[in-house]
Amino acid sequence: MTYEEYLDEVTTILTELYELDDAAAIKLVVDAQDAEFFVHHDDHPEMCTLEQAKKDAVALFEAKQNKQQTQKKQQQRVREKK
Repeated sequence: MTYEEYLDEVTTILTELYELDDAAAIKLVVDAQDAEFFVHHDDHPEMCTLEQAKKDAVALFEAKQNKQQTQKKQQQRVREKK
């Protein structure tokens, strides 16, 4: 599959696995692109497989969840210090 098809597949998997709406899934993929998460996929088309798309979708969602949990903990610590 092409790089663009691959990104579409990652987006679709995010909506199916995690019940994200299209806008949230697209934002997650676009943000990952901005952070150069997919650079190797663009350079190596053989990485653009359905199996890899599933792995990347899971990795992106888990990273998002971890970031949100870290932010919540930091906000809680700030409140506790007041």
